[in-house]
Order: sequence, then structure tokens, then C-alpha cells
Amino acid sequence: GPGRGQEGGSLMFSGPLSELPSSKESLTAAYLRGDKTIDVPKKRRKPKQWIEIKEIRHHNIEKLDVKFPLGVFCCVSGVSGSGKSSLVRDVLYRNLTSAASEEGEAAGRCRSIKGGDDLSDVVMVDQSPLARTPRSTPAVYLGVFDAIRELFGMEDEALAAGMSPSAFSFNSGQGRCDRCSGLGFEKVEMQFLSDLFLRCPECEGKRYQERVLAIRHRGKSIHDVLEMTARDAIAFFKKGPKSDTICGPLQLLADVGLDYLKLGQPLNVLSGGESQRLKLAARLAGHEPGGALLIFDEPTTGLHIDDIAILLKAFERLVSEGNSIVVIEHNLDVIKTADWVIDIGPEAGDCGGKLVVAGTPEEVAASEGSHTGR
Repeated sequence: GPGRGQEGGSLMFSGPLSELPSSKESLTAAYLRGDKTIDVPKKRRKPKQWIEIKEIRHHNIEKLDVKFPLGVFCCVSGVSGSGKSSLVRDVLYRNLTSAASEEGEAAGRCRSIKGGDDLSDVVMVDQSPLARTPRSTPAVYLGVFDAIRELFGMEDEALAAGMSPSAFSFNSGQGRCDRCSGLGFEKVEMQFLSDLFLRCPECEGKRYQERVLAIRHRGKSIHDVLEMTARDAIAFFKKGPKSDTICGPLQLLADVGLDYLKLGQPLNVLSGGESQRLKLAARLAGHEPGGALLIFDEPTTGLHIDDIAILLKAFERLVSEGNSIVVIEHNLDVIKTADWVIDIGPEAGDCGGKLVVAGTPEEVAASEGSHTGR
């Protein structure tokens, strides 16, 4: 710790587990002591609309009828292998979208599916990579890089040199380094080993030609801005022109716990959890109308308890904006904060694929047949 990104890298505690709660610096210890908690909501939303699926037959699911609530935060739980992903990803998601034909996999069979006609969109927010190319960055993905380039293009020095905002793009040919084509590094293909990536000797990893780097906005070059974390960029741009356009999406990045990412960090090096939360931030920043169904497959994988608390706040915001959320999850902090829980099982494999209980977390907890409830 103590924090994320550049704020990490320090040893907070090392010793027996019994002594960890006494650590004052550790964020983990704060949750163990109870100083920080993920609380059960005082009031849960009640579903008013449903997606009803009849007679599902897919993998270990045989003749299952299930109803997914809309307008609330729904969690699908159950032991590993009980059929959660088959139900949500293969049956619900693929029958509501064209994903089955696009991915080359058949949607899970069912006799009928009703209730999803009014959804504005159906989105699977998983941990798959956002990009395979290093040319895509958080600033580009969130759409703030255009406004940043416009600011540099408005500088007197840029106007005098005849530079338009396009000169400050590392994906165009006007201002980027000619040798590395704006990547900042060169790839050396190895015949029997993994490829090597070496810093470009001409631009020294800065992506741009010297004439472009010479243009300054409030004392910073375009390379300096791309090296800023989202947190630093918010502080830098919040009092200047285009502050809402730039700081709004970056604040949403901070809201999902990713304020430590650099604006110019390649997306192909992000972890699965970071990619998923960046997709979530982009969704919040997109200003799409409510009424969408957002599906998450185990979004807490690799997350700290504090990251989960931040993620749950983002879920709350999405539902309050009129969206519906379905989450496949084992984490009890997520399950206990949901409005509605669908528990699949009771066991894994051929013994799974059955609806054990559906209701509020309290009703699931009272169920004797649910492993999650126990």
C-alpha cells in the first residue's frame, strides 16, 4: 500500500494474522477492525418488471423457469459449476442480443423469453481485454483526448507554427515521431523468444517530434499530460477551459477506483479487473439513456475489499439512473447489498442447474437448501 498505483509500493504490514488488525496504516486492517465496512442497505428496491424465461435446456439446466427482475440490482449466486454462467451469459444475454451469431456460439435453448422488449440496450461488461494495440489509452477510450489536443492547438505557439489539434495526436502522421510512429517504443521480433519492446531512441519514448513537444499548455507538454494520472489531470485541468469535458469523464474514472491510471497508459497492459472497471466508467461517461440491462460476470475477481466498496457505489449509480444490473458473483459483500438474489444449484455439475431460491438476501439467508444462504 498504502494506495493504488504510484501511491502503492510500500510495506504496510508483515507478521502473524493475529497482529494485522492492530496495523494503523493498512487499509485491509481497517476492514478487519470494522473501521471501514460495506453496509447492508437500509432499504431494498422492489422489482416491478421482469424478464421471464420458460423451460431452459442448456448444459446442466433442464426445464428451468426463472424470472430476472428489471430496474434493480440482481445477483446470481451458487457454487462453482452450478450453472450460473450458462444461465446468465448463454441463455439470458445471448437470447436478448445477437452475441450468439457474432461469437459463433449458439444461445442457450428455452421455450420462451418475455419482458425484455423495452430495454434500451443489453451489455455484457466482462474482463476481456479492451484493446490489443498500444495505441488505445484511457484518454482516448474515454473521449477526453480530443479536448486536450484542442487546448494545445489553441496555444499561440501552435497557431504561429500552423499546428492544428491533429498535430498532437500520436496516431496521426503530422506530429508523431517518424521512427516509432507514435508508439514510443520499437518492437524487435525474436525468432525463438518473446518479442522485445525497446524505447524509441529518437523520441526517447515521448511519442512526438520535438516541435510538437515544444508547445506548452500551462507549462506542460503533450507528453507531460499523457504521463499524468487521472487524479493529477483532474487537478490540472479543473480550473481551465474545457474543464467539464475533460474532468467529467476522468472523475468517473476516479469513481470506479482507477484514478491512478495514466492518461497515456496503453490499454493492452491493463488487468482484467481494470479493463472491466474502465468499461464501467465509459458507460457512466457516455450519457446513454437509462433502461439498459448491464451484465457483470464475477466483477470482484482480483479486487480488494475497498475496491469492491467503490464498485458497489458505481452499481448504485447505474440503477438509480434507470438501468438494470445482473451480476454473477460469489462475494458475500456483493450478495448482501443486492436488491434481489437468484441462487442456482444446489450442487455443481449434473446436480446443479436448478433454482434453489429467489428473493431478497434475507429470504435467501433463510433458505435451508441454499449454500449461499448458509
